[in-house]
Amino acid sequence: MDMEQIKKELGAGAVFEIGEKNEAFAKYFTGQSYLKMLTTEGVSVGNVTFEPGCRNWWHIHHKGGQILLCTGGRGYYQAEGEEPIEMTPGSIISIDPEICHYHGAAPDSWFSHLAIEVPAEGASNEWVRPVTDEEYAKVK
Repeated sequence: MDMEQIKKELGAGAVFEIGEKNEAFAKYFTGQSYLKMLTTEGVSVGNVTFEPGCRNWWHIHHKGGQILLCTGGRGYYQAEGEEPIEMTPGSIISIDPEICHYHGAAPDSWFSHLAIEVPAEGASNEWVRPVTDEEYAKVK
């Protein structure tokens, strides 16, 4: 699928460049994602686009946390031990530090969000494990 078709699938919220295939973090995703870093100075902001069914691994942001702003399509955020939360354009998820979680597209929809890394001294990201098909099947 070319970038114009992906933008069409995402709808009116696809205002940021989709970017290239997310090769740098591909080993931490199930399915294909795309990444366009919008800024890396001060506050790191990336536009992450997921093909249908794509999700990242369970992961933890140590010290700084993360904010997700859904800009297109439909996807999910889930904190470990909690129910998945559906994300649609305009959804905002604020993730406190030390919360194990994942996010990704719905099985039948493209999904994009801005991923904002909350700055903190000594902040880091820990990739814990893949989201199993059984865990992912719980999204509705």
